Amino acid sequence: MAPELPAGSDAADLFAGGGEAGRLMAAHGWARTAVGPVESWPQGLRFAVRTVLASRFPMVLTWGPDFLQFYNDAYAPFIGAKHPAIGEDIRVTLAEGWDALAGPVEHAMATREASWLPRLPLLLERAGYREETYFTVSHAPAFGDDGTVAGMHAVCTEVTGEVLGERRQELLHALSTADGALGDEPAVLDGLCAALAGDPLDVPFAAVYLDDDGGLRRAATVGCAPERLPATVADAAGLPGRVSDLRIVGGMWEDRVRHAVALPLTGSAGDRVGVLVLGVSPNRALDEEYRTFLALVAGQVASALGNARAFEAERRRAESLAELDRAKTAFFSDVSHELRTPLTLLLGPISDVLAAEGLPPGARDQLTLARRNGQRLQRLVNDLMDFASIEAGQASAVRVATDLPAFTAELAGVLRAGAERAGLSLTVDCPPLPHPAAVDPRMWEKVVLNLLSNAVKYTFVGGIEVQLRGTDDAVELTVSDTGIGIPVEELPLVFDRFHRVAGSLARNREGTGIGLALVRELVALHGGTVGVTSEPGRGSTFSVTVPYGTPDAAGDAEHPAAPSEAARGTADVWETDAAPREQPAEPTDSSVTVLVVDDNADMRTYLTRLLAPIWRVQTCADGEEALAAVAEHLPDVVVTDVMMPRLDGFELLQRLRADPATRAVPVLMLTARAGQEAAVEGFDAGVDDYLAKPFQAAELIARLRVAIDRAAGVRAAAGADPAPAPGAPAGPPPTAPRTGPGARADVRALVPASRQPAAPVVPAAAPAPAPPAPPVHFDSWRFPASPRAIPGLRRALRRLLESAGLTEDQAYDLLLAACEAATNAVEHAQDPIEPFIDVTVEASATGVVITVRDYGQWRERGASMDRGRGSTLMSAFADISAVPSPEGTTVTIRASRAA
Repeated sequence: MAPELPAGSDAADLFAGGGEAGRLMAAHGWARTAVGPVESWPQGLRFAVRTVLASRFPMVLTWGPDFLQFYNDAYAPFIGAKHPAIGEDIRVTLAEGWDALAGPVEHAMATREASWLPRLPLLLERAGYREETYFTVSHAPAFGDDGTVAGMHAVCTEVTGEVLGERRQELLHALSTADGALGDEPAVLDGLCAALAGDPLDVPFAAVYLDDDGGLRRAATVGCAPERLPATVADAAGLPGRVSDLRIVGGMWEDRVRHAVALPLTGSAGDRVGVLVLGVSPNRALDEEYRTFLALVAGQVASALGNARAFEAERRRAESLAELDRAKTAFFSDVSHELRTPLTLLLGPISDVLAAEGLPPGARDQLTLARRNGQRLQRLVNDLMDFASIEAGQASAVRVATDLPAFTAELAGVLRAGAERAGLSLTVDCPPLPHPAAVDPRMWEKVVLNLLSNAVKYTFVGGIEVQLRGTDDAVELTVSDTGIGIPVEELPLVFDRFHRVAGSLARNREGTGIGLALVRELVALHGGTVGVTSEPGRGSTFSVTVPYGTPDAAGDAEHPAAPSEAARGTADVWETDAAPREQPAEPTDSSVTVLVVDDNADMRTYLTRLLAPIWRVQTCADGEEALAAVAEHLPDVVVTDVMMPRLDGFELLQRLRADPATRAVPVLMLTARAGQEAAVEGFDAGVDDYLAKPFQAAELIARLRVAIDRAAGVRAAAGADPAPAPGAPAGPPPTAPRTGPGARADVRALVPASRQPAAPVVPAAAPAPAPPAPPVHFDSWRFPASPRAIPGLRRALRRLLESAGLTEDQAYDLLLAACEAATNAVEHAQDPIEPFIDVTVEASATGVVITVRDYGQWRERGASMDRGRGSTLMSAFADISAVPSPEGTTVTIRASRAA
């Protein structure tokens, strides 16, 4: 502890308030020094000492030729373990750093000009080692009583922490950007090492070891010769911690590096990818701040390596996908070439026979069906060939001067019949262009037909509009529809090859998924672009923009561009799909009904032609229609395809097997997925038989006979079972007996249980009291004008009618009538001003009133386009009235409450 100041002395007066430094000065034996006893000090020295001691800023004063130093408490930490050094020669106290200080001090004393030295690096040994420090210092002359320079007055502050923080932040930033444009791990390591080399004061040397077969392999070094470090080690414990023997120098003063730290490099999943060895500066203590900095360095290195590996994995994945895509394209190209020859040999003879006279009508229909589907296969082959040519860079557009408005209108016209048979309006608006246009006619034909076919496929109500417009430098084609629309997340993918929107409602599931992709490629060959805007439930608009172009070949003025035979074949297919031609036949066994479910119109027609001479045949386009048909009439056997829109074959099978009344109905599944695995999947799902396409007609008929006879045997065995005893629980037979075409009572999943045959009921001793009159139940809903809204309406109605206390039979009847009215509102209301249907229900003590309101113009459908049971079905259950208006149609269903 410093001695107390002598009371009443000059020293006590001079050094009062100077803290520990003041007490040390007062106790120092100044008489033995060149400045002499305190009582003899000149006024200049006294004034300077008072100034130093009174300041809270670090200050030091030297006096006389011996540079005796006076400093305050704020200065003492700067010299660390050398404190106290009051009254000693500053040149001795700061001997290791005097080389940097001598010049500014002498200059200030000689010229009487103060110095200013920001961030001056100084070597200090205040903590027992050669320390790297930084100070901002100002030296000024100290004057004696006679005005001469008697010493030096210095004001200083340490900025070591500020300098180190900025320097280390720069290194971390350099590490974070070292892998910016690098693509592989060695290049990333080189970039990281270059960044580390930029800060040798904090990181004298570094080595990166990566995990390799359970050990660690040296992958990169900086600041040290690689051979000085082990090439491989078993684990991190084998890495050097004390590195004095490596003879590596570093730090501000090039001292020997004695210590290193080994830090794990951890990936994003928390797994170790390696270890980073970092040298510790010999001129800085390894304190908590230094350790945190080195840990951040390791984190940046690990992040860069992780990014490099992720980039490399993604690159390999992209290359693999590209290679797979090339292999797929090559495969399609080879297969397409191989298919063209047999297709030619099939279509040629079929066309020759059809051109002959005297062909029987039945044979002509069969051959027409074969030629139409052969042409469909030929179009698919041609599309694949086009893709193969584009992929190989061998395709180019041969532009010909074309009357583009007339050609486009004619192309749209070939699909008009198919669109109208589907109940859609087709509007074509192609006025003359302001400039002549040149396109490749066959490519343009595929663009227009693909867009139109896509619109017909996904549009059920409303219409399609085709517009062609000319701007100053381009032609714009737009194809708009009022179809189901495309979800926002799917829009960027619709032009990708083989991409199909999952779960989308379509007229059929056919197609290869390359139509829109081919459109994009063909438009690109013309130097144009293609885009799409869409809103689910409201429709889509596809737009194509191509430059007017210049002709590459002379056109034939006498034979302008016209739709090809392939285009007319496409139109014929859509016309058939939209309204298949019925070919009724008188069956030999009209008591047996075969339900055929397939979304391909030609396949339904073909199966009908095969089976109708033997059994009664009913056809449906998908699983939902099939369930509705089963509700009206339980078939003896179901023949279903697998891939269908809305409800596919497996889902239909699951629904049939889930209900006791339909569980025993035989189901034969047809599919294009040949192979043992596909058959096993079908049998696992509960199918009775499984037949892969293509199949022989005789085999199909034989399998159906077996299924029908087996089911009849089961029914006969069930009919021979004894009836349950009175009062016993009722149990339905495996297949309830039929009561005629309208026998809905058999289908428990679709018909209330009260309609099933019941066990005998024991009469009660006394009649039960009449239930109280039910309260009025009212509710209203708004649903989108889409077929997908019907299941939601059905669930809401069922809940309300059950809560209103209606009998199960009447609730079921009204449910059918209301859903049929809602379905008609979706299908018949054209160009709705509001895309909704409104449904209200009021169930009182006396009756039930249900209204269904749409907001479109009512349009009747032709007999071939209607399901044939709408108004008849509704009228069988209730009183029906319809009030049309310019704003829409309101259908009212009234029924008295059943007892």
